[in-house]
Amino acid sequence: MTDHRLQAPAALRNREPILDVLRGVLPASGLVLEIASGSGQHVAYFAQHLPHLTFQPSDPDAAALQSIPAWTHDAGVTNVLPSVMLDAASNDWPLAAADAIICINMIHISPWRSCEGLLRGAARLLRPGSPLYLYGPYRRAEVATAPSNDAFDAALKSRDPEWGLRDLETVAKLAEAEGFSAPVITEMPANNLSVVFRRR
Repeated sequence: MTDHRLQAPAALRNREPILDVLRGVLPASGLVLEIASGSGQHVAYFAQHLPHLTFQPSDPDAAALQSIPAWTHDAGVTNVLPSVMLDAASNDWPLAAADAIICINMIHISPWRSCEGLLRGAARLLRPGSPLYLYGPYRRAEVATAPSNDAFDAALKSRDPEWGLRDLETVAKLAEAEGFSAPVITEMPANNLSVVFRRR
């Protein structure tokens, strides 16, 4: 039998610190849309530990859409809906509302239009007060970029010139224009950040 599970080593390293933050961010109940679910390891893990929530995984990649249900089946969780194809850059998302949106390690490994689309789509789907949670490395004004993040940024741009670490202030300004609050920032391991915007 073919095992469709993709392996993302970073997901094993960061899932517990991310879950710790999500416990204080996500609502007591409702639907959580994950953008760019990738392998599906995160959503399977979060669903195990947050059984009061229903998770909607999504990804634009066909291999990911096979991997996600394989991981959720392996975890034995029942609060994860069938994964859907969703390109964050598109204006055509396959659902009309969510109680929270999470997006982990996407906006630096995609063109800037994906970040723009993510914020635009989140503004459409979320009600006032609902959270948009982003995780990953960023550049910040007044904060020196870690050498490891500089090297990572260069490696990303060598793979695709449209990729790379984003300036958090630029992301926050775009989020504000789409109707979100100023971000709440939590320092995370390995020079990453948890960034939470709430719909105004």
